[in-house]
Amino acid sequence: MNRKTLVLPAVAGLLTPVLAACGGTDSGAKNGDPIVVGTTDRFTATSDAPAPLDPAYAYDVGTWNILRQTVQTLMTQPKGEGSPVPEAADSCSFTDTGNERYACKLRSGLKFASGDPVTAADVKFSIDRAIKLQADSGVAALLNTVDTVETQGDREVIFHLKTADATFPFKLSTPVAGIVNPKDYAKDKLRDGFEVDGSGPYTFKAQLKGDAMVSATFTKNPSYKGSSELNNDKVEIRSFDDADAMGAALDRGDIDVMSRTMSPSQIQKLDGGSDEHADLVDMPGLEIRYLAFNTNAQTVKDKAVRQAIAQVVNRGELVSKVYGTQAEPLYSLVPATLTGHSNSFFNKYGDPSTAKAKLLLTKAGVTAPLKLTLHYTTDHYGSATKQEFEVLQKQLNDSGLFDVTIQGHPWATFRPAEQKGQYDVYGMGWFPDFPDADNFLAPFLDKDNFLGSPYTNSTIERTLIPESRREADRLDAAKSLTDIQDTVAEDVPVLPLWQGKQYVAARDDITGTSYALNSSSTLQLWELGRGVSG
Repeated sequence: MNRKTLVLPAVAGLLTPVLAACGGTDSGAKNGDPIVVGTTDRFTATSDAPAPLDPAYAYDVGTWNILRQTVQTLMTQPKGEGSPVPEAADSCSFTDTGNERYACKLRSGLKFASGDPVTAADVKFSIDRAIKLQADSGVAALLNTVDTVETQGDREVIFHLKTADATFPFKLSTPVAGIVNPKDYAKDKLRDGFEVDGSGPYTFKAQLKGDAMVSATFTKNPSYKGSSELNNDKVEIRSFDDADAMGAALDRGDIDVMSRTMSPSQIQKLDGGSDEHADLVDMPGLEIRYLAFNTNAQTVKDKAVRQAIAQVVNRGELVSKVYGTQAEPLYSLVPATLTGHSNSFFNKYGDPSTAKAKLLLTKAGVTAPLKLTLHYTTDHYGSATKQEFEVLQKQLNDSGLFDVTIQGHPWATFRPAEQKGQYDVYGMGWFPDFPDADNFLAPFLDKDNFLGSPYTNSTIERTLIPESRREADRLDAAKSLTDIQDTVAEDVPVLPLWQGKQYVAARDDITGTSYALNSSSTLQLWELGRGVSG
């Protein structure tokens, strides 16, 4: 049928689907074959990261998409527009005028999939555990405004915050705030391997090959009580080596749905209607890509070097050559569709200019050309990443100011090396934890940031981030957010490159694909069903 289904933003950064995917309306895959979803995400347990699926450790979109199906949170992000809504909670709200005391009441009769009751003490255990473990992934930073967690009886939980945090309901919707059973998760160490237990919509079983998960089966949890309505009884996720292998599996009918990460050429092919058995759904996305700098490294320690790179990089050329209409140039860490966005990098640097970049280096006494190595991951953000870095390499080398080489690494070694400060310049992507400008700034710039970056700015940490979090109306936070973005453009600890759309491709008997991803790139498997081909 090949109809392209478009989802348009009704409110900046939030999505409202307007068309359903092709197929009938019955909720398929009940008591039948599982719906099979393909991904190029790789899930590996290594000596550096032995506990990839522990909610207190996991901090990438692939592992979070497993946890969101299995480990329940107090709040959840709605499939359409709006603020977080109760999930394991029956209700949650700030109980003071200063946004420093947040109280939740659990749903009645909540159970883990094992049959054990879910209590307020389990919520406290889970939050306290994540904060105490302080995993080197940096995910615990999402809970850094929590001072103490109090329980009253079996169903009431009260969070006392160190400072005002209007974004806290969003943070309680993220997997690091997932509720785990103390019987399954030790309080003082991470849970190694690929076992996951919770009270979410599905139970989980991984299929392994060596130290890697090659597929996983999600089975409807009969004990689940929450806000999601399941349209299927079972879903399987299969991990593929690359986008071509995943696309071939969709063509053969071996998988029903193809998610991240499709190649630009695959998206163009599906968009053109060349596959009579598959539909493409596209929607605005909040995914961003950027270069990050180890600001302690000798090659890029001088701010002028980082500014010169910012002055040379041509985002428009990069996007047009590699991604076409699937991405847009980005001039801030904050995507253009979110409240608080400012084109700070364009305001400071304007159009790319070798002459201006040369002047920056000359004034700083830096001799050109500078030798640099740009590192990227070969298997985490899609096959186009290599081409992207080839374009960046050519742009920088053609300026005559840099002598750049590029090196690709698998994610399993790339991420630990980046965290240990082994790369001077490296490429990263960011899928938001929640759709708010704070989540594109604090994770990179606050204390204990997830990059492990040595860059610090006391005004950002102590004044601007706290100021912005005091404002429940995010429009009122715009001044503080803009000041942060302007500081980033001046100091260039990171260099934003582009903002992308997000896509799902599915066989034409699969329903619910319009809701399969939300604005934070959360995969919502429960939305998928099997209908009538046509």
